[in-house]
Amino acid sequence: MNSTGDIFQQLAELDRIGAAFVCVTLIAAKGSVPQEIGAKLLVTKSGRAAGTIGGGRVEAAAIRHAAGLLETKPESPCETVEWNLQRDIGMTCGGVVTLLFERFHRNAWPVVIFGAGHVSQALGRILATLSCRVTVFDSRAEWLAELPAAPNLDRRHFDLLEDAVAEIPEGAFVAIMTPGHRTDLPILERILKTRRFPYLGVIGSAAKAAALRRELREAGITGDLEQAFRCPIGLPLGKDSPEEIAISIAAELLQVRDNPS
Repeated sequence: MNSTGDIFQQLAELDRIGAAFVCVTLIAAKGSVPQEIGAKLLVTKSGRAAGTIGGGRVEAAAIRHAAGLLETKPESPCETVEWNLQRDIGMTCGGVVTLLFERFHRNAWPVVIFGAGHVSQALGRILATLSCRVTVFDSRAEWLAELPAAPNLDRRHFDLLEDAVAEIPEGAFVAIMTPGHRTDLPILERILKTRRFPYLGVIGSAAKAAALRRELREAGITGDLEQAFRCPIGLPLGKDSPEEIAISIAAELLQVRDNPS
């Protein structure tokens, strides 16, 4: 198990990259309990990240409770629970624990990527080192599996990627880079009909941008489509390798984040 120093080091790293996580602290205890007051447990969307509040059933229950806090939007970032280990958890010891659940980075900078292909893989590795929360949607499980394992990167499988539009968090920066025009268009159309985001871009050329805007107008989407989304995306730098394209896109995301028009 992690030492206290390791736990705080891991907490600092999760905080630095903007990962959503819950810190669980044992703040009070009565009777026979499996850990001392002050014990800590860190939980991300992937499960236990560091620390322990005693293992076994009580820790499993705490991880489930923390996971629920990460999936919902509680009014307060903190809450306490009191569990009788025998009655509430099903353990043989009859102690009582009070746990403090602290949720971090409810409002971390959200970046959403549609498509987990080569450029997305490179972009995911860059963004995973930054203070943001990245979600990648794809219909191909094998490509999602290739994304870097990082506590601030979430992989989501959808058979129809346009159905994932409702799952995009408010205020997200959205980059569409699916395998091609035919799969990009339904996502872009759904977004423009239902949502608004501070950054919306589609990977591709100027010719692709013209084709997208023509087909969007044919689908009944009106207004200034030149301003509705960016295509091509990325700053004008680097060459055409996935890694250098990803750097140019990451640079543009940061530029828009820090200098909103």
